[in-house]
Amino acid sequence: MNSSSSSLSPDPNAARRWWWLYAIAAASFLPALGFYYVGEEAIFPKSALEMWWHGEPIRRLLFGVDLQHNPLFTWLIIPLSALAGWDSMLVVTRAITIAATVLSGLVLAGLAQALYGSRLFSAIAAVIYLTLLDLFLYRGWLAYVDPLFGLLVFAAITALWLACERRSAVWLGLAVLALSGAFLAKALTAYAFYGGAALVLLLRGHWRFLLSPASWVLHGAALVFPLLWFRMVMASSGQGTRMFSEIVAKLMPQSFTEYGLKLLAYPLETLFCLAPAGVIALWLLLRRRVDMGGDRHLLTAALSLLAGLLPYWLAPQSHVRYLVPLYPLAGLVIARILWLAGEGALGMTRKWLIGLIVIKLAVVLVAFPLYQQRYRGANYAEAAQAIIARTAGQPLYTLNVSASGLSVTAYIDVARLPLQPLAFPPAGWQDGFVLAYDPDDQIGPVVEQYRLGGNTLYLLCRGSACAPQPPAAPLPEVQPAEVQPAEGLRR
Repeated sequence: MNSSSSSLSPDPNAARRWWWLYAIAAASFLPALGFYYVGEEAIFPKSALEMWWHGEPIRRLLFGVDLQHNPLFTWLIIPLSALAGWDSMLVVTRAITIAATVLSGLVLAGLAQALYGSRLFSAIAAVIYLTLLDLFLYRGWLAYVDPLFGLLVFAAITALWLACERRSAVWLGLAVLALSGAFLAKALTAYAFYGGAALVLLLRGHWRFLLSPASWVLHGAALVFPLLWFRMVMASSGQGTRMFSEIVAKLMPQSFTEYGLKLLAYPLETLFCLAPAGVIALWLLLRRRVDMGGDRHLLTAALSLLAGLLPYWLAPQSHVRYLVPLYPLAGLVIARILWLAGEGALGMTRKWLIGLIVIKLAVVLVAFPLYQQRYRGANYAEAAQAIIARTAGQPLYTLNVSASGLSVTAYIDVARLPLQPLAFPPAGWQDGFVLAYDPDDQIGPVVEQYRLGGNTLYLLCRGSACAPQPPAAPLPEVQPAEVQPAEGLRR
């Protein structure tokens, strides 16, 4: 293991100050627990609710349809939501993603401590990871599977790295378990991230251990696990075919012009996601103010980061959100560059990070809640209550799976329990209401429409549901009571 080679002053309280910064940065995620749905966040909580309602332990359901996606995230959501109450399913889902984001920082700190033996550096690496712009402001709290997937992928890479450093089959077994968990959380791409890091470690001198009998056995089991899952657990769903076809589809360019623009834009977009610390580190490298000094762990981390990044950069169709599993490695590389640059670079970075935390607190405590109240967010819940009142006693279905449609139906599902969660209308349905993208006379006339930010949600009817509503019964007229003097006054 390499010890710290920096000339930083041995301030015993420096690590504590950085950990306090980490705690404040982590706490800044908590206001997000109270936000309304954002984007397509309703997919996972609604899917968990449907699995629970239908008693389905394996298949991910959405609007009654098998999504053919892996269920680990919903396995975590279901018991916690059942315990807290299904009206808290969004809070539970966001809490899981926030916990995964924060835990990834702690795993990174553990890896940095193991590699460099410096408490201060491990704290710096954790803070820089947690404050990467894309993660800190957006992707680290959204109720999507990416932070959990990233935690498990990075835990697998961390365990693999430590297994190679320590020649430990136990750590290798932990790597395989985390890798299998990452597959169950999302997709086969977990193996691509892990394989890239394994190839780097193999070429960096760990080939004897990685080609040992224990490694062959454990990695063979890791490769067999998805095959068993597809053949035995999901045998009738066609999930394996769907996963492979989805990967192949991303390798097909829509046009050479778009592909060329994507190749140019992707690194810039990635750099923006890694700001502000990533931008500072790149500036220092370009100014040649960093002496790498033969830091072998830094080179291993940088090559592993590049190995994970290249497939998504070169793929004709990809998104920066797919890079969440690489954010901890990026945090380690950036932190090490800043560390080697010295106290001045770290001090400047710390000021930027404090400023970013202040800006985020202003956004999550004031700006974004106002946005949700006045433009998009609160109206999802309001529309759900209005739809429930308008459709009471009639079947209700949906054809609208847009972000706003998902959000409204998630609120409807919870409010209507123990009724069945909303699903697509069955074939040949004759009576009831349906939520739709647009007016459609073939489905039925428009009964109501709800403006949700920049979108409109339409409520259509069919059959007896289209009958005019009876006028509301007038409230009984209350006659004023005759005032009698109190007993004392009568006397």
